Amino acid sequence: MTLIIAIDGPAASGKGTLARRIAEHFGIAWLDTGLLYRAVARDVLANGGDLEDVCAGEAAARAVVAQSLTDPALRGPRAGDAASIVAKIPQVRAALLDYQRTFAGQEGGAVLDGRDIGTVVCPSAHVKIFVTASDEARARRRYLEHQARGEGVTYDDLLADIRRRDARDSGRAAAPMLAARDALHLDTTELDPDQAFDAAMQLIETKLGGI
Repeated sequence: MTLIIAIDGPAASGKGTLARRIAEHFGIAWLDTGLLYRAVARDVLANGGDLEDVCAGEAAARAVVAQSLTDPALRGPRAGDAASIVAKIPQVRAALLDYQRTFAGQEGGAVLDGRDIGTVVCPSAHVKIFVTASDEARARRRYLEHQARGEGVTYDDLLADIRRRDARDSGRAAAPMLAARDALHLDTTELDPDQAFDAAMQLIETKLGGI
């Protein structure tokens, strides 16, 4: 059976860690689609472009290759904020759509996480989960991640960044972040990674049992 699982939600909700573990559990591929937009923003800036420039963004999106997604710089807070700017551009989203759908359609299936997987990229996914957590919980997680890497950022700055990105992602005209009508909801505010994984697997098993 080809299994496609869509994991959506805001930044630092835990969807990436969850998606990776679910993919490992089922032995299928995983794609953090947010890295695609981060890579586009990185490449636009590297070429001296403006993140709001439609042509520069579209060109960078069409040139993205899988090998470039391992760049550690894509995990920083600035990369995330820049990504949410280029992600507003419909032409960028359209250019990356084929990449994502091709990835999802590979033999055996895949797990994809992002903002619009269940609504736009894979509307026919077998399982759709929308992961949420409070703003404060997400900011704390980001703060601990950056502390562990020795990066000097403050909790207040991260909280403001998360709220700014949420507003941008939810308010954009092209593929705004929202839960698919048939998505299963998972709030990870009070859950550690193991608890979140167990809760997600219960949702998945219940859903797949009905197919």
